[in-house]
Amino acid sequence: MTAGRLDGRAALVTGAGSGIGLATARRLAADGARVLTTDRAGNVDIVADVTEPGTNAKLVAEVDARFGGLDIVVACAGITGMQMLDGHDDEFFDQMMAVNVTAVFRLMRDALPLLKRSPHGRIILIGSVMSSFGEAGMTAYSASKHAVLGMTKSVAAEVGAFGITVNCIQPGAIDTPMTAPAFTAMPEFKQRWIDKAALGRLGQPEDIADVAAFLASDDARFMSGHGLFVDGGATQRQ
Repeated sequence: MTAGRLDGRAALVTGAGSGIGLATARRLAADGARVLTTDRAGNVDIVADVTEPGTNAKLVAEVDARFGGLDIVVACAGITGMQMLDGHDDEFFDQMMAVNVTAVFRLMRDALPLLKRSPHGRIILIGSVMSSFGEAGMTAYSASKHAVLGMTKSVAAEVGAFGITVNCIQPGAIDTPMTAPAFTAMPEFKQRWIDKAALGRLGQPEDIADVAAFLASDDARFMSGHGLFVDGGATQRQ
């Protein structure tokens, strides 16, 4: 941990009620950032649904009102789930896209005016190793995370002229409240991901939060447009 390297910077973290978002908010704060947290539930600064039109613009405005600007955006709000294509319903697919793609797009768009004013503008998205390969039953989720990686690259090309970096963390299997139901219901699925990882374990939220803090710092000032695998080496063992 590098205390103080984010001193004076203002951050907005969505999905901060638990898991990766909570760990990221804590890590950014430990490094000195002033952090506004939001989620649909939990012990956060603002309870909000990022899929509702206008919500992200209100969150950005609130950060500006509280901190006088915005330097770091971390889009951790997301959902997962499995449905086989045979019988896959539209509502499941649409909700996956609404949370994992549309809300992320709106957050970046609405935060951009403030980020342009910052000398340390950072956008950090949470993708998945599923943006590099597929998995049975994960069509909707995989499609959403491919979209996150695509947005990362395109937005990075667009906003680099303002000194803003855009990167995407691509976690492997992380032990969070979101993944816990699937791991509990399908212990063989959990074990398969443990075995898949070269390091032989599931990731913890802090494993992702530490990388987010790095990307938010000046140490990553010349990195942009990348998807960074943080998966314990799982993608090396396909």
